[in-house]
Amino acid sequence: MGKSGDSGKDGIAIADGHDMIFDHVSVSWGRDETFSINGDVSNITISDSIISQGLETHSCGGLMQSTGGVSIIRSLYIDNKTRNPKVKGTNEFVNNVVYNWGGGGGYIAGDSDGASYANIMNNVFISGPSTSARPFTRGNANFHAYVQRNYYDANKNGVLDGFELGQSTDNYSGVDFQSKRYDYPTVKNLLAPLDAYAKVIAGVGASKSRDNVDTQLINQVKSLGKSGALISDEKVSPWNSGGPIAGGTAPKDTDGDGMPDEWEIANGLNPNVNDAMQDKNGDGYANIENYINSFV
Repeated sequence: MGKSGDSGKDGIAIADGHDMIFDHVSVSWGRDETFSINGDVSNITISDSIISQGLETHSCGGLMQSTGGVSIIRSLYIDNKTRNPKVKGTNEFVNNVVYNWGGGGGYIAGDSDGASYANIMNNVFISGPSTSARPFTRGNANFHAYVQRNYYDANKNGVLDGFELGQSTDNYSGVDFQSKRYDYPTVKNLLAPLDAYAKVIAGVGASKSRDNVDTQLINQVKSLGKSGALISDEKVSPWNSGGPIAGGTAPKDTDGDGMPDEWEIANGLNPNVNDAMQDKNGDGYANIENYINSFV
């Protein structure tokens, strides 16, 4: 979004809907929240994504407030003062990395009279230059959580040499511990915390060809406490001028529907008809969605 955006707006905001997947997304510079989910929402997954640099003075990763279920998996929260994320309702938080949160806290456990139910497993929290609060804050007896193998590196010494958080009130800010994990959709490949860290570093965000903003963010994480900042203006980022654009010749697209002729012919479409929003193969995806999905 950026500093010129409306001060009450989020980078991404979902307030209604169900059965959505946000995968390999990079979102930065929200004026209110950077990525928030609220309201009548169910069955949402955020995976392999970067949620970063909510702008000061608010600087929030985002609210995740739905009783219908939000899963956050193998994603990176970085350079947000608070709400990394703030959770109410039903949540699965697995194999994520949270880096350089500020004094407002890392994972905020409800801070509410409403009931919440969460699995929080095998995540990595790494303090950065701006970090002055513990990973988990503002929990209470209404926040029911199954916790497992969450790793915390607090010393900002450039080495990944932290420890797994024990199940205690101090570590998890007064949540109501559960002895069994909630029966939410199982993460197929649950990684050990340090393996999750490596996976996030290698592939999180819009990573097929990382732009210079995401590259800078990943390098901050790799500094392991030495680099990172809360910002108030995206112009301090390396994307100040819009970022580099790869050269080359655009593929021929006779009908101007966003799908190259060569791809249309190979997939049984007519390169002379604008049929981007049709569903030629009946798989529930528009033709142009299938084209975009073919990139990965």
